[in-house]
Amino acid sequence: MNTYQPQTHSTTIGYICWIFGFFGAHRFYFGRPISGTIWAFTLGFFFIGWIIDLFLIPSMSRTANLRYNSGPFDFNVAWILLTFLGVFGIHRFYMGKWLTGLLWLCTGGLFMLGYLYDMWTLNAQVSECNFEAYAGQSAMSMG
Repeated sequence: MNTYQPQTHSTTIGYICWIFGFFGAHRFYFGRPISGTIWAFTLGFFFIGWIIDLFLIPSMSRTANLRYNSGPFDFNVAWILLTFLGVFGIHRFYMGKWLTGLLWLCTGGLFMLGYLYDMWTLNAQVSECNFEAYAGQSAMSMG
């Protein structure tokens, strides 16, 4: 029985995000937006949680890899685009969301509120795009 699960979230990128983890970056990356927000407002739960997370990252990576759908849209690329170019909607163009990408481009990430929304939901958005791409390929191969 093949139990191979494609990797969606890199442990290495998780550790790179952890360096800035007192702002919650690694927690957002691994799909934990509530604790990511808490980390952002409390500086990594007063740096204590940030240090503990050093040891929890491999587990967070495994959980994210099981939780989200892999496919043609790479989570790492989407997160890099969101982090550095998110107010311009480049990550949305990458996922094929042209209308909202244009909206983000013209409004500065919908006046930064859309940027924050995407920090909370990017993993689910990429996973959904991957699922839809897979479902579309399956439907085309059956027809």
